[in-house]
Amino acid sequence: MIVVLGANIMSPEFDMVVMIAALIGVTSLIFAAKGNVWSQILIIVFSILYGIISFRFRYWGEMVTYLGMTLPMAVWSTVTWIKNPSETEGEVKISTITRQKWVLLLVLTIVVTCLFYFILRFFNTPNLAVSTLSVTTSFLAASLTILRSPYFALCYAMNDLVLIVLWILATMKNPVYFPVIINFAIFFINDIYGFVNWRKRESSDKKAHHEE
Repeated sequence: MIVVLGANIMSPEFDMVVMIAALIGVTSLIFAAKGNVWSQILIIVFSILYGIISFRFRYWGEMVTYLGMTLPMAVWSTVTWIKNPSETEGEVKISTITRQKWVLLLVLTIVVTCLFYFILRFFNTPNLAVSTLSVTTSFLAASLTILRSPYFALCYAMNDLVLIVLWILATMKNPVYFPVIINFAIFFINDIYGFVNWRKRESSDKKAHHEE
């Protein structure tokens, strides 16, 4: 959070909305790594702010993705996580995804990606290919979050890499967006940590269940 705060404050063109969004995003990932439902509540707020940032640069894909997909799916995740608490207080119960669910998720991802590609092309979205890839990784990540799978964090890490590329391209046109690159770099580190931590929790849960 100190790195994110410093990167934004020292930016030649300081943007309060970008900084607040980044701090909320980082905080949500800290909670997400522990499987705490507050992470999803904060993602709802982050989605709104990120939608505003994307709107200003005409990144319609990011705006539509976060306001039309990530935000409602975060609401859904909040409800799902509350309804499925772990035996450990303050943590959500981890779920195992069946082969049938993986197949269904893959089909839905392809459908959503194709649909958003044409929507983004209609709005003349800058960097169309990268923006479409962002939709794919975002949908996978949000879906796996609802399903309470450790792989949601890995997909978000993949999405972070896509967004780093996307905002590098934006920064080349307007330096004000440089802090966004730093923000998503920090998000990437946190998402990798979240994936590792969820896998450890998953192993511990399986071991405890086996001993029972």
